[in-house]
Amino acid sequence: MGHPPFSTRHNGPREAEIAAMLDTLGVPSLDALVDRIIPSDLRVNGPLDLPPALTEPEALARLRALAGRNVVARSFIGAGYHGTHTPPVILRNVLENPGWYTAYTPYQAEIAQGRLEALLLFQMTVQELTGFEVSNASLLDEATAAAEAMTMAQRVVRKPDGRPFLVDHGCHPQTIAVVRTRAEALDVEVQVVDLVAADIAALNPFGVLIQDPSTDGALRDWRAVAEAAHAVDAFVVAAVDLLSLTLREGPASWGADAAVGSAQRFGVPMGYGGPHAAFLATTGKLARKMPGRIIGVSRGAHGETAYRMALQTREQHIRRAKATSNVCTAQVLLAVIAAMYAVWHGSDGLRAIATAVRGRAWRVAASLRAAGIEVLHDTFFDTVTVDVGDPGREEAFLAAAREVGINLRPYGDGRIGIALDETTTDDDVVTLLGAFRAAVRPAEAAPALPAALARTSPFMTHPTFHRYRSETEMLRYLHRLQARDLSLTTAMIPLGSCTMKLNATTEMMPVTLPGFGALHPFAPIDQAAGYASLHDDLERWLAEITGFAAVSLQPNAGSQGEYAGLLVIRAFHRARGDAHRTVCLIPTSAHGTNPASAVMAGMEVVEVACDDAGNVDVDDLRAKAEAHADRLAALMVTYPSTHGVFEESIREICEIVHARGGQVYMDGANLNAMVGLCRPGDIGADVCHLNLHKTFTIPHGGGGPGMGPIGVASHLAPFLPGHPLVDTGGEEGIGPVSAAPWGSASILPISWAYIAMMGPDGLAEATRLALLNANYVAKRLEGAFPVLYAGRHGFVAHECILDCRAFKAVGVEVDDISKRLMDHGFHGPTMSWPVAGTLMVEPTESEGKAELDRFCDAMLAIRAEIADIEEGRVAVEDSPLHHAPHTAQVLLSPNWSRAYPPHVGAYPSETTRRWKFWPSVSRVDNVYGDKNLLTVLPDDA
Repeated sequence: MGHPPFSTRHNGPREAEIAAMLDTLGVPSLDALVDRIIPSDLRVNGPLDLPPALTEPEALARLRALAGRNVVARSFIGAGYHGTHTPPVILRNVLENPGWYTAYTPYQAEIAQGRLEALLLFQMTVQELTGFEVSNASLLDEATAAAEAMTMAQRVVRKPDGRPFLVDHGCHPQTIAVVRTRAEALDVEVQVVDLVAADIAALNPFGVLIQDPSTDGALRDWRAVAEAAHAVDAFVVAAVDLLSLTLREGPASWGADAAVGSAQRFGVPMGYGGPHAAFLATTGKLARKMPGRIIGVSRGAHGETAYRMALQTREQHIRRAKATSNVCTAQVLLAVIAAMYAVWHGSDGLRAIATAVRGRAWRVAASLRAAGIEVLHDTFFDTVTVDVGDPGREEAFLAAAREVGINLRPYGDGRIGIALDETTTDDDVVTLLGAFRAAVRPAEAAPALPAALARTSPFMTHPTFHRYRSETEMLRYLHRLQARDLSLTTAMIPLGSCTMKLNATTEMMPVTLPGFGALHPFAPIDQAAGYASLHDDLERWLAEITGFAAVSLQPNAGSQGEYAGLLVIRAFHRARGDAHRTVCLIPTSAHGTNPASAVMAGMEVVEVACDDAGNVDVDDLRAKAEAHADRLAALMVTYPSTHGVFEESIREICEIVHARGGQVYMDGANLNAMVGLCRPGDIGADVCHLNLHKTFTIPHGGGGPGMGPIGVASHLAPFLPGHPLVDTGGEEGIGPVSAAPWGSASILPISWAYIAMMGPDGLAEATRLALLNANYVAKRLEGAFPVLYAGRHGFVAHECILDCRAFKAVGVEVDDISKRLMDHGFHGPTMSWPVAGTLMVEPTESEGKAELDRFCDAMLAIRAEIADIEEGRVAVEDSPLHHAPHTAQVLLSPNWSRAYPPHVGAYPSETTRRWKFWPSVSRVDNVYGDKNLLTVLPDDA
């Protein structure tokens, strides 16, 4: 029996359902619907030039073959990436579990308590190991975390202007390069120096960056450097290794003001560079100046402990051009893995792992010294650097190691780096030393670290880090957390502009193949032939889908794609002698990351108005483009618009900008409404970022990982991002925007599989069905919830905005509607964005008619409850809306005294009687959580 096309598995509506929905819309066919939504002059002629669709078995076979072409050697390269054992109980029950990887960002705290607890544990692990009071709940990678810390230092230090940022020469090269990229656009001078020998007072920096251990392995006492920096009011940032901090005292103890780093070696595979959870930790008084998300402890409406994302007023959708950062996604799934790794091992287990790693490193160093090879440092953790005299001898030793399946780190000047990790065995040590023709010395305990460095303070003392030592206990803990979260395994997640579509099992399976997961990002390029082929395919396919000439896969988040695209535009102008072009026009409806990214790219934001129909006001755009014509760098425009409409003036908009010397940056957040039907490059855009975690099915993972590649027109291709260690990017490429050459490479097989299995026809059909589903929901709800914006023919694109502002007159807010939806078993739509008092709904093509109807029925039932208030039958304070969501604990209370019976709160529809998802806490008090910021689990949790 032949396998059915994968597109029939990915797409939700069946033929009969499609016909019924089209009948509801009064449209004869999907093609006729598309004709009413997308302007005809934007449509592509014919199918995309992509390979025919593969079946699921064929795609898996191809991906296994690609993974098999990658050589998984023993990696001793280090430089911030290390082998690690992902505990099987975590691998199977978190990384490979759709209950964890299909959840959305925890903005709706009441149905995300499990994930929030896991993220709180991540923060606690970082806080206690570094010694700081507060950490964020993950950043994108260590290098970008260091760049974020540099810009944070600018915000913290008095009078930073004109002062340099000093980076110690012992920092990882990719970190130095990413910091330089960030600094150059902000007109910040970066000086790479030996901080131990430098005259810090004379250099007068506003901040310094230290790597500890250094990239060549040395552990140092940094107190004198920190004191010298503080003497000139400079901010001290330490890039640290979490595992080393189980033996070495945290940076807060020796004077650092903030710590950054990666939690990769806490159970997260190297994955050829990512995704991995980075972090930034600092003092409590600086919490509001930190980038990224912070998880805090608050309380529910009935006094119960409740977790939530704290201090959200710092985020881009609120502060826009004044945001602390453009970071939108985090690395939640990877932070959860790292947190559970810490829970599984506990402080004693982590210390034992670190001690074993350091012991083997000491044995390697002692054996090499005995063989007459110079070891550069006496005090180190896991990395031994040797000096073999000259580059020729260095290459001979590297080749000898490769012959026995070992990769070492070349420096090119006679030095070789040897980084050990928890996967290193005694047999590995024997093989390694054999490559150096060194005899193996007997195993012996490494000497204690010097007193100035050795850790004496306790860490990870909370009971949660000590409870779960048997797999039975750990399995149940993970399941308890998972059960407190709503994910796509529970119901559709109808968030507008977030595209919570199917993340198919076949797409996810290759991620954990060793051929994709176990590669070091700086392994010799000839050992990554499978990845190279996959990257070539994906770049070519994405270029065809978007209509661009070239694609960079490096940006590891949508926000990074925005930033990279703007830097490419900036570099293009500068290459033409137009460095004065720094004005970026941005419609008021744009995503909040747009203005934040523009500021990071060194641009001046000028807002463009929208008209009453929600479209870009072309007259205002023309006036502002003309007013700034001499300085115009770019326009950032989202298409279809943030309001869910294909604006018919888009070609004119692009022409206005081009005529005045600017470039058009298209935000690709809504590309899933275009694939196979129209292309950004054909419309007139010069660059566009692609959210692979939206359109191309990389899962949201509870708020991350993401990937944000950029496509560019031919004249911008020479400026695509490069990398200091691996040849990539254009001839005049900007510096790297991510630590690894291809960003979060190990999740790219997901998008490869999606495109390969859908094929050109399947991709176009998915887009048609996304348009159908959105319009069906809009039609079913339009009498109860007016649709705020629509196109000329009365249809929306892939999402619709429901106007709820009139309900405010009777005391009902969009928050009440979203919380009541939880009682129906749904995640709420996007609230109050891009228009306050509205709900944005995007059903995606993966949902069938039955689920769409269930959601619409829930919304109509809520509308009936609002009508009860409007018509005076129920006071707003007595309505279930006011008290939602309803927890089992509240409903079973002997003190129930509300105006409605408990079953009305618990079971608002027949479907909830058949199957019920229970929110685990009542409505969370956001104000209390912000006023009383607490970032650790209560002792009784």
